[in-house]
Amino acid sequence: MPDRPRLRIAVPNKGSLSEGAAAILTEAGYRQRSDGKELVLYDERNNVEFYYLRPRDIAVYVGEGTLDLGITGRDMLVDSGVTATEVLGLGFGVSRFRFAAPAGELGSIEELAGKRLATSYPGLVAQYLHARGIDARMIKLDGAVEVSIRLGVADAIADVVETGTSLRKAGLEVFGDPILESEAILIRRNGEPPAGLDLLVRRIDGVLTARSYVMVDYDIPSDRVDEAFRVTPGKESPTVSPLAKDGWVAVRAMVPSEQAQLVMDDLWEVGARAILVTDIAACRL
Repeated sequence: MPDRPRLRIAVPNKGSLSEGAAAILTEAGYRQRSDGKELVLYDERNNVEFYYLRPRDIAVYVGEGTLDLGITGRDMLVDSGVTATEVLGLGFGVSRFRFAAPAGELGSIEELAGKRLATSYPGLVAQYLHARGIDARMIKLDGAVEVSIRLGVADAIADVVETGTSLRKAGLEVFGDPILESEAILIRRNGEPPAGLDLLVRRIDGVLTARSYVMVDYDIPSDRVDEAFRVTPGKESPTVSPLAKDGWVAVRAMVPSEQAQLVMDDLWEVGARAILVTDIAACRL
């Protein structure tokens, strides 16, 4: 491996993003810590140094240029107010931020003007409202913001909404458009991209593709290949090999994993046989 500067990457040390970050980095071929108390780990083979930090602090360290890269939530990046560059969405830690108020009391975000708004993400919410010319008073809370209205601290809340069950139990309902669609993201410091970034992104892209696709192999009569190709166009194009059986070929193609059963049904209908589906451990496309 050619000499290059050591890449410094911030990784969440705990919380909902920690496990997903460790898993995707491990699948991408990078060492990860085995001791949860370990704060720094050097992966000598890949010349990468990992720093295990509070998820909310990662955007600050990267935005200030102290570290090259980091894995954090898009919500935390926006809330921090720092200027770091989002490189890649990682497909886990997905969440949606919404406004909520007592049922029937507020119907639009314009009605938040002059109201008290409780949230754990005041920076994120303030930016959203400011961009729309709405001035509300931010009440910063660290958690359980839905109880703030009952206790008379706030008139409305802005929080992560998954199913909405906890809001309904508190007598609240969402209103307005979603504030932000968030997920775990890879971010980098501003300026010149750090050496090693392209390799890391290529590896992670391979992991994300491998997670969402499977490989399908099947045999099909040569005169029905075009019909089969419409079912399995592949990521770029299918691979076709001749079989010893006259008039037949073997085909291999990548298909979205969630469609695998439907694809097998459709292939059978067009005459394919010996249909096999296998997981993809890793790939480069």
